[in-house]
Formats: sequence, structure tokens, C-alpha cells
Amino acid sequence: MSDATEEIHDIRAKDAPYTVFSGFCMGSADVVPGVSGGTMAVALGIYHQLLAAITSANKEAVMSLLRFDLKKVFATVHWRFLGALLAGVATGIVVMVKGVKLPELIAPESAHRTLVYAVFFGMVLGSAGTLSRHVSIWTPGRYGALALGALFGFAVVNLVPVDTPTHPAFIFLCGAIAICAMLLPGISGSFILLILGKYAYILGALGKLELMVILPFVLGCATGLLSFSRLLKWLLDRFHDTMLATLIGLLVGSLWRIWPYQELTVKVVREKPRVLGAKPFFPESLDPKVIVALIVGIAFVIGLEVYASRKAKAAAMDHGPAAEEA
Repeated sequence: MSDATEEIHDIRAKDAPYTVFSGFCMGSADVVPGVSGGTMAVALGIYHQLLAAITSANKEAVMSLLRFDLKKVFATVHWRFLGALLAGVATGIVVMVKGVKLPELIAPESAHRTLVYAVFFGMVLGSAGTLSRHVSIWTPGRYGALALGALFGFAVVNLVPVDTPTHPAFIFLCGAIAICAMLLPGISGSFILLILGKYAYILGALGKLELMVILPFVLGCATGLLSFSRLLKWLLDRFHDTMLATLIGLLVGSLWRIWPYQELTVKVVREKPRVLGAKPFFPESLDPKVIVALIVGIAFVIGLEVYASRKAKAAAMDHGPAAEEA
């Protein structure tokens, strides 16, 4: 993860395959309840790039678009990164849902649920470990930020769904909150919708193309994405290590939600069982397969960290320090 104070530009063409792969991992993670695409962005070392790309869609880009100055739009917006990432996200969701059938593998009644969550647990744990190396100095204040982040993450993933109104203003708010959650490592946007009591309502509206529900939700998502991403980027630019410690805390707090061994509280939503609550427990003996799955998840993140580090060094040698996170 690079120093957030460096200016981050759009990716080059040769970086597109890794960005597509990153999007694939993020899309795959979003299929899993309780796992955030933001977590994968952190693990893959593209979190700063993601925030920079979203915030590149600024007022200047919008004004250029209204003037039909497409050359200026493409010069301002990180379109190569966003296009490659979205292609990967869409591919990941389709492959995991239609090909791998991941929702079936993590269903409450699935025999494979424990192993799948063991892999994700290892990845989140590995992400927290690798990120900790990017905090220059661990001061008492940063340890406090880590603790607060962990407490917040733990509190969110243990919230209980509530009954809420269907007014368009509230649907707008749901979209804004859910998309903000997706940007935060460790917090799942779909889980937030479930907590707000609008998971089935909004999915049903999408399936039936109910524009009076879809439109305020999409507008809320756009508003939350453009505003919250700027806040996150501003905080990372000015308080990099403290914010990084907070993000690590969010990852640690979310581990409670994806510990492989859970006693589940299930509710049928749209004729399908949905996990509303989970109480982790430690078995008398760990299944060797679970241990292997945990190690695979950790090793995957370490491998990505090594690859990203080598890629950054190679870019720095080719184009100088300014190109390190190009």
C-alpha cells in the first residue's frame, strides 16, 4: 500500500490485467455475506488507487462532459482503471454465482461453508498483518485508532436487522450508507442493507424494475460513493498512518463475522435462508482441512503483497519515483 500523499494517476495499459484480476476478487468477495469488496481492495494493494479513481470523477470532469469535451474527460477521469476494475467485478460476480455457485457453497446448510469461510478468514487476517507493516510508527494514538476501528467493525457486524420505512428518502439513505460500507474494509454493503431491513425489498425492486425504488437507491449510491470516497481520501492523505491503523482495526473487528465455526441464526428472505446472526465457537479439535484453508488464504495475500511490491519497484525503476503507483 503506497504512501497516500503521492499523487496517483490512471494506470497504464500493461497494468490492466492485474486491475481486472483485482476486480474479479472484489466481485467474488461481494458475493459472500459479511465480506467486503473494500477488504479485497486493501489485500490487493489497490485501495488508494480505487479512491483516487473514484474522486477523479470531479466537478471538472462533469463540466467537461456537459461541454462534450471528451478529450478533457478522459484526461481527468481514471477511465482505464475504472473500466478494467468494473469488468473484473462483473466477471467475478458472474463466475462465482453462475459457475462456481459460491452462494450455494456458503449456504447455511452447505458442507463446504466452513472451508470457504476459512479461506476468507485467512485472507482478512493476512491483510491486517501485511497492512500493519505500512504504518511507519505505532504510537499510543494509533493503537487507540486500531482499537476503535476494531470495536466499530465488531459492533456493525453484530447489529440486528430492524423494520424500516419504504419512503424514497429512506431508500436514498440506504443506498448512500450501503455504498459507503462497501468502501470500508471489513463491512459488507449487502449486510448493511439486511440490517436496515431493505435487502429483500431492494433486490425485489431490481428484479421487477420498479424505478420508484431503483432510482432513489442508485442516486443514494452515487451520492455516497462520490462524497464518502473523497472524505476517505482526504483522511488518508492527511492522517495516513492513523487512518491505516483504523482500517486494520475494521479488518480485525470483521473477523468475528467470518470465523469458520459459527452457530447461525437464519431467516428465510425471498424464499432463501439468510444468515442474520452468528455466534463463533472454537471446536474441540480443528479440522486439518480448515487449517489448510486458513493457510491458503494467508499465503494468497502474502503472495499478492510480494507481487505488488515487486511491481511497484519495477515501475519506479522504469519511470522514477513518481510512477511507483501509476
